[in-house]
Amino acid sequence: MELHVTPALTLLREHHLLDHTNNLTDFTATKVSYDSRKVEPGTLFFCKGNFLPKYLTMAKEKGAIAYVAEQEYPEGSDLPAIIVKNEQKAMALLGAAFYGFPQNELTITAITGTKGKTTTAYFADHVLEHATDKHVALFSTLDRVLGNGPTDRFKSDLTTPESLDLFHDMRAAVDNGMTHLVMEVSSQAYKKNRTYGLHFDVGIFLNITPDHIGRNEHPTFADYLHCKEQLLVNSQTCIINAETDHFADVYYTAKATTQPENIYLFARHGAKVDLPAGVTLDFEYRNDLEDLHESEFELVACSEKADRLNLHQRYTTSVPGDYNEGNAVAAIISTALAGATAEDALATLDHVHIRGRMEMQKTKQHGTIYIDYAHNYASLKRLLAFLKRQTAAGKVTVVLGATGDKGISRRQGFGKALSEEHPDRIILTTDDPGFEDPMNIAREINSHIDHAQVGEIQYIMDREKAIKAAIDASGSDDIVVLAGKGEDPYQKIKGVDTPYATDSKIAADYIQEIEK
Repeated sequence: MELHVTPALTLLREHHLLDHTNNLTDFTATKVSYDSRKVEPGTLFFCKGNFLPKYLTMAKEKGAIAYVAEQEYPEGSDLPAIIVKNEQKAMALLGAAFYGFPQNELTITAITGTKGKTTTAYFADHVLEHATDKHVALFSTLDRVLGNGPTDRFKSDLTTPESLDLFHDMRAAVDNGMTHLVMEVSSQAYKKNRTYGLHFDVGIFLNITPDHIGRNEHPTFADYLHCKEQLLVNSQTCIINAETDHFADVYYTAKATTQPENIYLFARHGAKVDLPAGVTLDFEYRNDLEDLHESEFELVACSEKADRLNLHQRYTTSVPGDYNEGNAVAAIISTALAGATAEDALATLDHVHIRGRMEMQKTKQHGTIYIDYAHNYASLKRLLAFLKRQTAAGKVTVVLGATGDKGISRRQGFGKALSEEHPDRIILTTDDPGFEDPMNIAREINSHIDHAQVGEIQYIMDREKAIKAAIDASGSDDIVVLAGKGEDPYQKIKGVDTPYATDSKIAADYIQEIEK
């Protein structure tokens, strides 16, 4: 891979991003990086994010041959400087060019939504894996899968990685023979221009509820919605859950850049959807069966374009929860648009397993433990409501905390969900507190709980001890819900990713210990 300065400057000019250059020479970059620790001779270095000038000094000492920034730095006085109006946008464009525009060699399905992205991505990945004989890559909150080799699968650090990492991984996927890519796209990816200039073959909009609003994320809900909608603006074909809040806004955003015949709408049969005049659903799905192990539903085409996809079938998914059926429907439609068939979906959806999503652990004397990533009002409420419908549970204990420094609105949302679903016991604990005091976060959640609607409330800031206490206090007919972290293997504490055994492992190990 390489990038010559002339096409790089041309690309920046085309996007009106180039401000000026200094000390320009005729160079060809053989590496690109935004991390000074990873610079090698021949690197084009990007001064991004929380940048300190000493990083440029380090990059120069390690062999950087030029730098891209929003201002000139004395530390780079001997290097060619490419000064741009927006560093993140420039990095995305030049990263794609350096890696040879790998997106053009992949059929890309992109997914956004406040909740359900990962579940939908795994559904779609499994279906396309069957359809393409394992030629599909996956970029998800949980995993990055670039191929079929033992080193091609690893844990993700971001839902949507930085642009240089994103295009690097796309190139690796293409070089590994992958023809399709399923990827989650977060609102932060658009807020920070990680996906600038990237267009998708199929874009899925699942839902939108207040989340990720705070001092380090989105300043307002309007900004959050705007960033979510950019996925539709940048997709050739759009799939929208018509039950989403703010549907009209979402639909007309898609329609502004996409022909109506390339927009597919779906909803649950009988759902109250407020469709604009002249707009009709393309698919309806009807729930036939749901329990703690699987869901069964029928998918029906309601329009000619939907009928042409030949998806009218009765499907079974192995991920429980009626709220996951909409995620499965989105995956079925999107994979059909990407070349799969109903038969591919029928062959795979009933054995999809997603770590940290509705995981269930049975005990002999302490009831049933449920581990789920539910981390905002909507997902927690849906989870608790579903479990209450499906179990003849005795007492319900919920263990949760809220993240620090971001997602501030979640704290009020947790209080509201707990008040509405009436658990018997709540243990407030730590969940990625960042630079905040986890006890202060817990107290803020508690301040939003209607104490007349719930049972006992405890504070146990050590999350492992909180999980064990919840299990100890539960009887054979009770349930314990461990919410928020799922399979996250660390706690973000004061800027450090502190290793954490995961809720699943802590619960499983403790159950084994006390029930020997």
